[in-house]
Order: sequence, then C-alpha cells, then structure tokens
Amino acid sequence: MKKNIEWFAEWFDSRYYHVLYQHRDEQEAGLFINQLMNVLKLHKGSKVLDIACGKGRHALMFNALGFDTYGADLSENSILEAKKQQKENLSFFVQDMRDEIPINNFDLVCNLFTSFGYFEQQKENELVLKNIYSSLKKSGYLVIDFLNSVKVCKNLPQKETKTCNGIEFKIEKFFDSNHIYKNIFFTDNGKEYSFQEKVQNLSFSDFEKLLFLQQFKIEHIFGSYQLQTFNSNQSDRLIIIAKK
Repeated sequence: MKKNIEWFAEWFDSRYYHVLYQHRDEQEAGLFINQLMNVLKLHKGSKVLDIACGKGRHALMFNALGFDTYGADLSENSILEAKKQQKENLSFFVQDMRDEIPINNFDLVCNLFTSFGYFEQQKENELVLKNIYSSLKKSGYLVIDFLNSVKVCKNLPQKETKTCNGIEFKIEKFFDSNHIYKNIFFTDNGKEYSFQEKVQNLSFSDFEKLLFLQQFKIEHIFGSYQLQTFNSNQSDRLIIIAKK
C-alpha cells in the first residue's frame, strides 16, 4: 500500500521521539502487563502480537512471561533497535497496521500506549481492526490502551517545557472536535525542528461502535494501568479488552 509520508511515520522514526519519551515508566508498564495476564489467564507458549511496538519494551515483557511474542511497528529504525534483542520466541517486523498482518493465529494482539487513531479516515480505523480480527485465533483477545479523551480535553489547551539530553522541548497541547494535538518545538545543534502528534478524539462509544462493526465482543473496560474501573471524567486511560 503506497502512502504519502504521514506525521507518525516521520516523527516516530526520528531519534528525537525516543529522546523526548525516554523516561517512560518501565515498572508501571511491567505491573500493567502482569495484571493484564491475571485477567486474560493465557497459558505459557501463547502467541502474542504487540502491534505498534516501538523498540519492543512491552514485547520483551510478554516474552519474559513465557509467551511466543512478535512485535510490529511502522518505524524501521525502531524495529532495527528492537531486533537487537530478538531471540527464540521473540521476533520483530516492520508493519503498517492498515496492511494485512502476514502472521496469524494469535491468542492476543495488543495495541498499547495510545497507538490507535492516527489516521484521517474512520475507514482506516476499521481496516486496522479488521486486520487484527483476521490475525486472531477463534476466541482470541484484543487489548487497546488509549488515552481517556474526555478527561484529556477537559484539561486542554496547555503548554509545557521538558529538557531531555540537553534539548529543551516546548510542547503545546490542544484539541478540536475531531483530533487531539501536540505540537513539539526544539533546537538542536543550531537547527530548529518542529513535529506534531495528532490522534483522533475517540471516546469509549466510538470504540464500542468500531469494535462492534468488526464483530468483537467487549469483555472488560479499565481506566488505569492498575486496572481500576473506568470513569470517563476521572480515569487517565481507556483500556479495552475485546474478544473475537
């Protein structure tokens, strides 16, 4: 599928993306996956795909729990980095979510850390979920971890500055009826850069419709990485567990 360069293809393949987000909470991510497994109760050796895996931090955690793990991402640079940790029962490949997934029969497909809703058209979201559905075994699970758009939008617009590796990132967040935006400005070695993150302003009801359309059955909804009950006004995350 031939496409023009889109914001996520450029930004996620940039080294500055990993500089800005280098302080992600690994401990919280590990606890989240462990609690997720307590809910799903997958047996060791189950086949797991982390789609939009970045450099593979979640895939590594799944593999450490004894799962046959695959990580897929559009960013070639991220996959090259992830492949340094590739071993038996842990592999990575470049993949656009809108394209048919070349491997199937997964027990679980995960889409984590707000890696959904990057596209302009709703039909592209539908295509992503259709591809995931096709790649799952009968009764396989899909886990989507998305931001809680209702709470996020209540606290926008806002501005902040973060300094990472000596680079000062100036960040502006705002939203409209369709998207949530993050503009990122910085200077490095005398050169000015700007990037924009943009995700669709999707609520739980939007996901409900999308998943129903692809014949997924929603089994659980959580509002945090501690798997607390989802509250649209208070929760930081929207975590959906759906079954084929």
